[in-house]
Amino acid sequence: MRDAYGETLVALGAKDKNVVVLDADLSGSTKTGLFAKKFPDRFFNFGIAEQNMLGAATGLALSGKTVFASTFAMFATTRALDQFRNALAFSKANVKVVVTHAGLMTGPDGASHQSLEDLAVARTLPNLTVIAPADAVETSQVIELAARERGPFYVRLVREKTPLLYDEKYRFKLGKASVLQDGRDLMVFAIGPMVAEALKARGLLKA
Repeated sequence: MRDAYGETLVALGAKDKNVVVLDADLSGSTKTGLFAKKFPDRFFNFGIAEQNMLGAATGLALSGKTVFASTFAMFATTRALDQFRNALAFSKANVKVVVTHAGLMTGPDGASHQSLEDLAVARTLPNLTVIAPADAVETSQVIELAARERGPFYVRLVREKTPLLYDEKYRFKLGKASVLQDGRDLMVFAIGPMVAEALKARGLLKA
């Protein structure tokens, strides 16, 4: 997922000079460093200052830029919640907040980095489109969609590698669910990395 995000940013940056990327001292982890190497004049590292990053992201967006701002999920939705809510979301700023290390997949980093509440927080913010891709293919398409669409986005990625669930024929549709397996006895809904786990559960139940 993270690699797909970084690579898609580079592709978008090559096509659109209006794209700028912000990070909070985590470009190696979020993979925004790939964009930084290719377009250093359009990459801004704010250090461990997530509040400042989202405030600046809002300003850049209101001045006409397409902004991608990245950090860990926990930091974007807790440390920087004031700026996220009151500056970015309320103003409908064209900022794509793409977070990584969501959920419990940050074991080595400890509890301070584990985000159990970020989805709940993001879903309460006004004007915000919230998406949790299931794999790298979907991640790339979601990032491309976010770049095309106006307004604020929250895209939730995880740290660990996830299995590929979709092929090159797949087309992401905002607000539409994808049916991966058919059945008659039970229906399971899942988002993000839990889609792969749901498919494993289906196999166990079928057995």
